[in-house]
Amino acid sequence: MSNIIQDIDIIDRNSQEAMETVKTSKEENTGKTKKLYIESYGCQMNFADSEIVTSIMKENGYDTTSDFENADVVFLNTCSIREKAEQTVRNRLNHFNSVKKTKPEMTIGVLGCMAERLKEKLLEEERIVDVVVGPDAYRDLPKLVESAEDGLKAVNTFLSREETYADISPVRLNSNGVTAFISIMRGCDNMCSFCVVPFTRGRERSRDPFSIVKEAQDLFNNGYKEVTLLGQNVDSYKWSADENNKAWLEKKEKKGEEVEVINFANLLEMVAKVSPELRVRFSTSHPKDITDDVLHTMKKYENICKYIHLPAQSGNSRVLDLMNRTYTREWYINRVDAIRDILGEECGISSDMIAGFCTETEEEHKETITLMDYVKYDFSYMFFYSERPGTLAAKKFEDDIPLEVKKRRLQEIINKQQEISLQRNKLDVGKVHKVLIEGTSKRSEEQLQGRNTANKVIIFPRGNHQKGEYVNVLVNDCTAATLFGEVVE
Repeated sequence: MSNIIQDIDIIDRNSQEAMETVKTSKEENTGKTKKLYIESYGCQMNFADSEIVTSIMKENGYDTTSDFENADVVFLNTCSIREKAEQTVRNRLNHFNSVKKTKPEMTIGVLGCMAERLKEKLLEEERIVDVVVGPDAYRDLPKLVESAEDGLKAVNTFLSREETYADISPVRLNSNGVTAFISIMRGCDNMCSFCVVPFTRGRERSRDPFSIVKEAQDLFNNGYKEVTLLGQNVDSYKWSADENNKAWLEKKEKKGEEVEVINFANLLEMVAKVSPELRVRFSTSHPKDITDDVLHTMKKYENICKYIHLPAQSGNSRVLDLMNRTYTREWYINRVDAIRDILGEECGISSDMIAGFCTETEEEHKETITLMDYVKYDFSYMFFYSERPGTLAAKKFEDDIPLEVKKRRLQEIINKQQEISLQRNKLDVGKVHKVLIEGTSKRSEEQLQGRNTANKVIIFPRGNHQKGEYVNVLVNDCTAATLFGEVVE
């Protein structure tokens, strides 16, 4: 375990979507003259963005390829959340270097958060790069690639207050044909002191809800059985036909003026009504914004999955204040209590935890452990603190916790989560769960896997069942990461 921490600075739960931190384009040949290879790193939002980028490039004469050596254009859609993530991209660029020497006409572009953070500096530091494009400038990609092909390196890292790509139909990459992401908003207005996202993805913008419902309907019509609504903070989704500007809307509301607004609870209901056979998930929630209305909407519709990713980051109020999370330990516990009261003990809850934030004491670290004991998370994404240039924490606080202390505290958090995950999974043994089959198990072609409403992976014998079916599975065994069972009628 310590070797894993050393290698990647993070321990995720042992599930498919958590472990897939890199995705590549698929092989396609529709007769177009040029080939695009795209490699995506980091969060689900990045993977969804790569599907938008692919759609834009396909409209401009590109098929996709799964082999970068066959590509005319190579894009790396990057993450900037930790230094390790950026170093991974730099190492990958070095790998492409040898190919570009034999194929100098190949265009290489860096997209996403790393591109937005470094801007023109990336062209100076990585001379192999021809194009640098931020998350709000993807419509400009064909023109920028054309400029690079003419020998002029190109940069567009303009951050928009309006762009949501609502009119672009994503091309599903590496799709299992069962589950899909739908981006419902872009950007983030929460200035958490440790986070680069507000600087790399810009201000918050909510997408037209009717385009979201249409995308969900189209996916269902094409055989998909589950959608995940994506946003940096889905609970702050707020859209009005009058003005798609959150600050303006909130100003009007404070003045007592009537504005017809669709909030996240409303949107969730609209998508749930597409079909009772279409499962709906969402990510990520912010503890300061998740409302009882959202919880009651989840309870009302069986097809809205009973699972909430509710990142705590720390269990201590002083540390939370330094992180600028804008809630206390007590507030967070109140939200957890509301989840349990409205949705029951079976509702899955997961978290993000940061070990060793600036000035964190041993007692404050222990409060994170006791919060975990109280909430009983089904799983967590666990990190030690990595200072990011340009963030409020980097400007205001000294990164004063020694690395060995960070790693030890992280290990204690991991150990606690493994203990709790096993306890939680044991509660599912002997119960029947409705499972959406997503494909074969990584362990054996003779086993299938899917998830229950609480987002837990369940593995069971194939029998005569197929991907995309709903089945009832009696769970008879478990580990801390996975449930095992048999299909029952």
